[in-house]
Amino acid sequence: MADSDKKIQVAVVDDHTLLRNALAKLIDSFDHFSVFFQAESGEELKEKLKKKYIPDIILLDVNMPGMNGFETAEWLFRNHPQIKVLALSMFSDENTIIRMLKSGAKGYIMKTAEPEELHLALESVVEKNFYLSEYITGKIVGGLNRDMEHPDEQVILTDKEVEFLKLTCSELSYKEIAERMFVSSRRVEDHRNVLFEKLKVRSRVGLVMYAIKKGIFEI
Repeated sequence: MADSDKKIQVAVVDDHTLLRNALAKLIDSFDHFSVFFQAESGEELKEKLKKKYIPDIILLDVNMPGMNGFETAEWLFRNHPQIKVLALSMFSDENTIIRMLKSGAKGYIMKTAEPEELHLALESVVEKNFYLSEYITGKIVGGLNRDMEHPDEQVILTDKEVEFLKLTCSELSYKEIAERMFVSSRRVEDHRNVLFEKLKVRSRVGLVMYAIKKGIFEI
């Protein structure tokens, strides 16, 4: 972490009280992370955010009664795009994963994951703005390879945009990508925002998914 003294504030949103409390205790044990608050539903999360309780990351359950994870992630993307969402689920089917990532989540982690993976996922979301394990990436690739019913419109990318896409699929931060491309951080932000618009995606994860699907980056 860049600032060893600053705690990254995490909100845990899950309708299962025992699991939510266990996750909160685990996250509090991680260096540089602290649980800001807990919520049992998307509706309760909205109420807390209205009171200006704004965390850095939200660990968000996908399958909740009422306002589910998809709806909550989409609402967060519209109203609090600065908050990074890490999806949490028991479901590992590619449709659920891809839908959650398209809803604005920066990453996706299974409830069966080891504590070390959760720690890694939180750090990756903070430092690199995305997290994809090899398992989840494999699921995404499988889903994209079967998704042939609605082919994409032709998108023309510049050489610099292709280079940026390839680097986006690496472990590099945006600052490190700028250094590798010999451009300013502002220029990298411009590439990212143009690609968000061109490719109709909302996050770095969406860029990675596109690069994989189009063969720009190979696993």
